[in-house]
Amino acid sequence: MRKVEMPREPVELCKILKFAGLVTTGGEAKLLIGDGQVRVNGEIETRRRRKMLSGDTIEFRGEQLKLQRV
Repeated sequence: MRKVEMPREPVELCKILKFAGLVTTGGEAKLLIGDGQVRVNGEIETRRRRKMLSGDTIEFRGEQLKLQRV
């Protein structure tokens, strides 16, 4: 599981996917989230602008991220 440090919270889910390098654009992130390809805290998430907080986990394409505030 890879840790992703956030300087502030909350942060939108689509922005985290882009920041972490899992997608190339925010538009791509929004499409994949809307298509149900992303899990947040173990559940499928389709809200593109879901507000993410420290301690949340994201699963996408076999990779797991844990958010951590710095």
